[in-house]
Amino acid sequence: MTATHAAIVLAAGGSTRLGRPKQLLRRGGESLVARTVRLAAETRPCRLLVMLGACHDSVAATLVPSPRVELHEVPDWRDGLSASLVAAAHALRAHRGPVLVTGIDQPALGALHLRALLDGSRSVRSGCAVVMHGERPGAPAVLSHLLFSQVDALEGDRGFGALLAALPEDALFRLQAPSLAQDIDTPDDVRRLRAAGLLDRGD
Repeated sequence: MTATHAAIVLAAGGSTRLGRPKQLLRRGGESLVARTVRLAAETRPCRLLVMLGACHDSVAATLVPSPRVELHEVPDWRDGLSASLVAAAHALRAHRGPVLVTGIDQPALGALHLRALLDGSRSVRSGCAVVMHGERPGAPAVLSHLLFSQVDALEGDRGFGALLAALPEDALFRLQAPSLAQDIDTPDDVRRLRAAGLLDRGD
């Protein structure tokens, strides 16, 4: 890995459908937010931003303090995903390289997924790489500086999916990773993922 990319961990959501902070669910004794930050750090980004909003203090308390990790509060986190991306873009306004973006609610996420995306982004002319969720490009993703600079066009609970989908087919690296389709939105998701061994039982 080179240190030309920045990394953003999106951890500001309110988990309204779940009824509890999904950031604090655990796998292997580690909170999902701490696990995701660790995996992102293993890619050796030049900057690593963690975007916090709901339950800011509780979520931040599960992270191991590190000078390599920047905690950024998103005041407008209730406005949805776009608020976190806009806040991150403002913090990265001097960055001119690619940006790795990931959420915290895919407990099957591994370091190999992130490395494959970064490697794949360097193999295509757009400089962008995504995980495919069926026919839809989604997170985690690597965004080129050019695409990431369009963040101000986003609004509500929408990310870069439409902009990525609009790229020519041969210009976008697509990672097929079916295990990453297992995300967390509802209590049923938690029960299913615990049964699969992807989340710790208890609490």
